[in-house]
Amino acid sequence: MEQQELLPHLFRSEYRKIVSVLCKRFGFDQIEIAEDIASETFLAAAQTWPLDGIPPHPVAWLYNVAKNKAKNFLHRISLFETRISPDLKKEASGREEVEIDLSPQNINDSQLQMMFAICHPSIPPESQIGLSLRILCGFGIGEIADAFLTNKETINKRLFRAKEKLREENIPIDLPAPSDIDDRLETVLRTIYLLFSEGYYSTSQNATIRKDLCLEAIRLCYMLVENPFTNRPQVNALLALMCFHSSRLDARVDENGSLILYDEQDTTLWNTELISKGGYFLMQAYTGDVISKYHLEANIAYWNTRKSDSHEKWENILQLYNQLLRIEYSPVAALNRTYALSRAKGKLEAIVEAEKLKLTDNQFYFALLGELYTSIDNQKAKENFQQALLLAKTNPDKEAIQRKMNKLNS
Repeated sequence: MEQQELLPHLFRSEYRKIVSVLCKRFGFDQIEIAEDIASETFLAAAQTWPLDGIPPHPVAWLYNVAKNKAKNFLHRISLFETRISPDLKKEASGREEVEIDLSPQNINDSQLQMMFAICHPSIPPESQIGLSLRILCGFGIGEIADAFLTNKETINKRLFRAKEKLREENIPIDLPAPSDIDDRLETVLRTIYLLFSEGYYSTSQNATIRKDLCLEAIRLCYMLVENPFTNRPQVNALLALMCFHSSRLDARVDENGSLILYDEQDTTLWNTELISKGGYFLMQAYTGDVISKYHLEANIAYWNTRKSDSHEKWENILQLYNQLLRIEYSPVAALNRTYALSRAKGKLEAIVEAEKLKLTDNQFYFALLGELYTSIDNQKAKENFQQALLLAKTNPDKEAIQRKMNKLNS
C-alpha cells in the first residue's frame, strides 16, 4: 500500500484504539489530551515517514510514539496539576511509572468499555452517535458533519457538550456490573442500530462514508458478540440484521449513485458471504428466551435476501411486521408492513390500509401510494408521486421517484 493511502487507512483503524486506551488511562476529564496525543502521533508519522520511509512495522511504530507521548504527558505534572484536585496528585504521580498498555486485549477491552460509557443514558442519542463515530470509529469532524448533513461547527459543539456531560456525570469507563448489563446493553444496541441506519438510509451523497458507517456499526457489534458478558441473543440478532442488510448495499445504488429500489436490484450483486454470516448469527440469536425487535427485523431482512418472489415470502414478512408493530410502532415499519400486505394480499387491500396511516409529511408514504395506485388509477398514482417528489430531500430519492413517474407517462 502506498504511503498516501496507508496513513489515512491507519488513522481510521488505529486512532480509535489509541484514544480508547488513553481515555481509559486518563479518564474523561483528560479526553482532549488523549485525542491530542493520538492526533500528534499521526502528525509525527506524516512528517517523518516521507523523509525516512515507511517503518517495517507501521502500527508498532505508531503505538511506540503514542506510548512515549503519553509518558511525556504524565511526566509533565506541572502542566496539569491545576486541572486536578490536590488529593489526586499522589495518584497522578503513581501513573508515571505505569506502562501504557496497547496490547490487543487491552485495546479491545478499552474500546468495549468506552462504548458503554459513551452510550450512557444521560448522553443524548445524536451525541452518542457522534462520539461513537469520533472516538470508537476514528471519523474526522468533517466526515461526521457530512454524515449528519451539517457543518463542522455544529458537530464540534455537539461533541463538546457530550464530553462535558461525561465529565459532569463522572461516568466510569468500565463495563457495567453483570446485573446491570442488560439494561445498559439496550442503549448500546440502539446507538449501534442508529449508527447503521445513518449509513444504510443516509441522505449524504458521500457513498464511501455511507458504507463505512454500516461497516463500523457491524464492527462494534462484533465486539459485543466476542465478549462473554455481552454476547446476548439480542446482540446476535442485531448483528444478523446488519449482515443481511449490508449484503444488498452494492445493489442499492447504481454507478451514478442513484437509488435502486428493491424490486429492481440485481440479485447477483448481493453478497452471499454476508447473507451466510447473517444466517449464522440469527441462529445464535435464538439460543435464549428473549425475542426483541432486532429478532423480528433480522427475520424480515432474512426473507428479503430470498431471491424467489413467492407468496410464502411475503406472508412471512407481513406477519413479522405485524409482530414488530405490536412491540414498537414506527412510521417506517408501518409503511413497510403495508408494502408487504400489497405483495401478500393485493394492492386494493393495501391501499385501504395505507390511507389510514395519513403520514402526509412523509415522502415514502406518497411514494408507496403512488406504487399501489399504479395500474389501478394511474392519475392518482401520478399525483402521489408528485407529492413524494416535493417532499424528497436527496437526489437519489428524487431520481427514483422520477423514474416511476416516467413509466406512467410512457
